[in-house]
Amino acid sequence: MSCHRSAQYLALLIAVVLVGASGAVLSEDISGRQVYLDNCASCHGANLEGQPNWKQRLPTGRLPAPPHDATGHTWHHSDRQLFRIVKEGPAAMMSGYETDMPGFGAVLDDGEIAAVLDYIKSTWPERQRDVQAAKSASDPLQP
Repeated sequence: MSCHRSAQYLALLIAVVLVGASGAVLSEDISGRQVYLDNCASCHGANLEGQPNWKQRLPTGRLPAPPHDATGHTWHHSDRQLFRIVKEGPAAMMSGYETDMPGFGAVLDDGEIAAVLDYIKSTWPERQRDVQAAKSASDPLQP
């Protein structure tokens, strides 16, 4: 194999590796969205919009699923609180609170929960991300 052909082969190999690496990063970015769509969107909406009239109680006395976009209150909670709500269910954070949302700890592993939360947070405007980051800094996740 000539030097020129070897250099072309090496350049092609490097390009394949770089494209593969960037694809891995993209799949991580997409995975939180996909986990959200697979597990959360049926109640919270494919566009994080929540159920209609989410602040008004249903005939059961429970509240509809809130939005996770900037119009909702998700960004008012720290990462630790959000993680626990997803893993254990809202009742774990609010004793006696009745909700239709189960905990997803038996369905999603910790990495999937973190990916969903990262996806949700990535959709917020800067102001909501900043407020939520400050709340998380004062209420850190425990290892």
